[in-house]
Amino acid sequence: MKKLLGIRGIAAVVGTFMLTLGSGNASAQTVQPAKINYSLSSNASPAYARPLAGSGPVVSAVQRTVTATTDMFSNAVGSVFGTQPNMQSDIHRIAREAAWLRAAGWPLYALVDRFSAGAPLNEEAHCIAVAVYHEARGESLEGQLAVARVIMNRAASGKYPPSWCGTVKQPWQFSFVNPRTGLYPSVNESSAAWSKALGVTRLAIANAYPSLSNDVLWYHADYVAPSWGRRLSRVDKIGAHIFYRA
Repeated sequence: MKKLLGIRGIAAVVGTFMLTLGSGNASAQTVQPAKINYSLSSNASPAYARPLAGSGPVVSAVQRTVTATTDMFSNAVGSVFGTQPNMQSDIHRIAREAAWLRAAGWPLYALVDRFSAGAPLNEEAHCIAVAVYHEARGESLEGQLAVARVIMNRAASGKYPPSWCGTVKQPWQFSFVNPRTGLYPSVNESSAAWSKALGVTRLAIANAYPSLSNDVLWYHADYVAPSWGRRLSRVDKIGAHIFYRA
């Protein structure tokens, strides 16, 4: 993908083509009041979407990346959405579209804005969004994506409950969850923070943006120093959170 970003002219054409064929979901809100204009025309002539002379290898490489991304999605979350084909189809669409938009140079904040609106999340994905909202709404988008990734990693690890909601609600794991009841505070669904959490969650479960590796299962805020942190390998510090693997 990094190599593709260097060929901006071709990638932008491909990105325009994907938006022309996309679902047409509008973003719910603007992440930053002043930012580059990342919107691509949806009225482009079909002729503009044809590969330029000599661009075949580039377009083929993007197609291979899209296929790899959707395959990774299927392996990572197939067990969660196996009985919900509509949700699975929507996340596949996000994976494909996000791959094209990244090739066209869209940054993370633009992708989060793009996917903050869409098909409603199912219960499992909603649990991730709630955790992102309560655990990391004051963090950067990279930090929010990392929190979502830890939840998914835990559920897939065999060391924690196998569902995303079970992982989030496991007693004494996430501070915003009542350890005795599994309940958590409500969210302000009209807030920009919630819109971001939805966009981050859709990107996370579609595996559509680079984040932590699959073996990162723990994190804590930098203003505490839990004893278990000394037994683990520190991976990264993103904002106020420090992430670890075994």
